[in-house]
Amino acid sequence: MSDQDTFAYAKLLDRIMPLDRGDRYEDPLQEALAERGFGEVTGGGTMQQKSGEIDYVGLDLSLTDLERSVPFVRSFLEEQGAAKGSALILSTGEAKRTIPFGLSEGIGVYFDGVSLPAEVYQECDINVVWEEFSRRLEGEAEIRGHWQGPTETALYIYGKASSTMRELLADYIESYPLCRGASPDIS
Repeated sequence: MSDQDTFAYAKLLDRIMPLDRGDRYEDPLQEALAERGFGEVTGGGTMQQKSGEIDYVGLDLSLTDLERSVPFVRSFLEEQGAAKGSALILSTGEAKRTIPFGLSEGIGVYFDGVSLPAEVYQECDINVVWEEFSRRLEGEAEIRGHWQGPTETALYIYGKASSTMRELLADYIESYPLCRGASPDIS
């Protein structure tokens, strides 16, 4: 980082694993920044809740030519699927400037992992749910990740509109035994 570079942090409201963060955001952005001479990605990280569930991911950036690089980074990350509520935080000396961005909406569907009848866990499979969700969401949204906690499992879905995602999944959530009590929450 030279004296003319500005430190920036891209806080991405995306609940994806570190390798997925690299594939979706970090590596493509590094390549695009280098191509244009706008700086570089200097690191990345994952913020977790006490439960171990991912809260958000972030990228450390060193940017040059802020007039051109900041709009480029925002637009590039939105094209990669950055969710609403994401932010680019610029640090210039003591001052910080936060620039919101993001277009996609996210929901997390949480499945009961302990309270359903034993036969439900024996006869049903979360992979079947994943496949059916993917089929129903095709063209509207994608499952980007999952989390398995001590009492529940979550699938994280991002797409154009959370209301559409909920509508496309509602009858399946009502009918498949493993989905009993599943709650699609805004993520």
